[in-house]
Amino acid sequence: MNTQTGSTNVSGELFRLDGKPSIGQALPLALQHVVAMIVGCVTPAIIVSGAAGLSDEDSVILIQAALVMSAITTLVQLYPAVRGKKFSIGSGLPVIMGISFAYVPTMQAIAGDFGVATIFGAQIVGGMIAILVGTFIKQIRRFFPPLITGTVVFAIGLSLYPTAINYMAGGTGSEHYGSWQNWLVALITLTIVTALNHYGKGIWKLSSILIGIIVGYGVAFCFGMVDFAAVSQASFFQLPLPLHFGVKFEISSCVAIGVLFAINSIQAIGDFTATTTGGMDRMPADEELNGGIVAYGICNVVCPLFGGLPTATFSQNVGIVASTKVVAKRVFGMAAGILLVAGLIPKFSSVLTTIPSCVLGGATVSVFASIAMTGVKLVTASPMNYRNTTIVGLAIALGMGITQANAALASFPDWVTTIFGRSPVVLATIVAIILNLVLPKDQEDRAIELLKKEGAG
Repeated sequence: MNTQTGSTNVSGELFRLDGKPSIGQALPLALQHVVAMIVGCVTPAIIVSGAAGLSDEDSVILIQAALVMSAITTLVQLYPAVRGKKFSIGSGLPVIMGISFAYVPTMQAIAGDFGVATIFGAQIVGGMIAILVGTFIKQIRRFFPPLITGTVVFAIGLSLYPTAINYMAGGTGSEHYGSWQNWLVALITLTIVTALNHYGKGIWKLSSILIGIIVGYGVAFCFGMVDFAAVSQASFFQLPLPLHFGVKFEISSCVAIGVLFAINSIQAIGDFTATTTGGMDRMPADEELNGGIVAYGICNVVCPLFGGLPTATFSQNVGIVASTKVVAKRVFGMAAGILLVAGLIPKFSSVLTTIPSCVLGGATVSVFASIAMTGVKLVTASPMNYRNTTIVGLAIALGMGITQANAALASFPDWVTTIFGRSPVVLATIVAIILNLVLPKDQEDRAIELLKKEGAG
């Protein structure tokens, strides 16, 4: 794998955290990371724009902010501003940050009821909660074993399915919703993505979603589904607009988003661990976990002021690190630079708004399925005894059931409906945590916990 040039092992620089590979070596690998995540990064902004009924111009600004803030938060993680044994800001690990799908169901509900500004207010509160979680990660971590985080991830995946199906049909409210043209384009896109995921090699497999969207976009263009009006009106360069959407605080929305931030702060441990074990053959240090989660919180306090939706570590990029073993920060810094440049060019952002809903639905339904199955894997890492199946089953049943039953909470105050009745993720999380604390553990579970404590000691 390594190439010798004289006495210098040039390629070896790619596999060192502080390595300095040449631009020729680093740039293709940086582009690979961008290709793997850019669609997932901007799609939540597109979905939220639709839920909030934003104009084409405001949709472009939201997408632009998604790219710029993802780039900045990635750089914060790569190059810690503060590094200490007890407190850090930034993990210093090779990770890519982007706008997270985990918040989409709740953001859709908030955007529809209160508007985008309320999402940003709740995000600031959520960021503060993440900072607290990062600061006290050792004490809090025990409340979120894989059984709980897996249940939450599973609920997130399930809750996103209706969004994908509505998009495949053309987008709710579309004049041609459910038409055969929409379904044909969506299924062609899905077929391309699935085929490349299973039969593709190298860059073809890694870029399966992007290639599927390009093919689907071409088919949609032939059907006359693509409108370039927004592109012609967009400027060539524009900095993010501070407080363009405003910031509003609404208690129930803050609670709903805050719970998700607490969960995703814990979930980030999994991504940081997968990065270090897969790319560097070691577990993450305490200061790396602390710094990574604190930086995640700080960035999500600042991002809303510039129109950036909630960011998180991107698992697909973690997968690339594990498969390639490339961990040089220079590669990830270049990837962040590419995202930053793309975000500063509204023409580029506006092109993304021309992607028809049916194409996005066909491309993302497999992503949502992957999220759900990741949750299943986490859940089944624990023994599937009666206690654990009760926790998972009741959490998912109440979370999904109450939110899907129309007017199930109609007689309750509006804040109750906002927290528990709009997104299944929050209710499923709360139920899972409570049941895990109150239901008695069997002898096998106690023995496993005892062994873990002895091993840690």
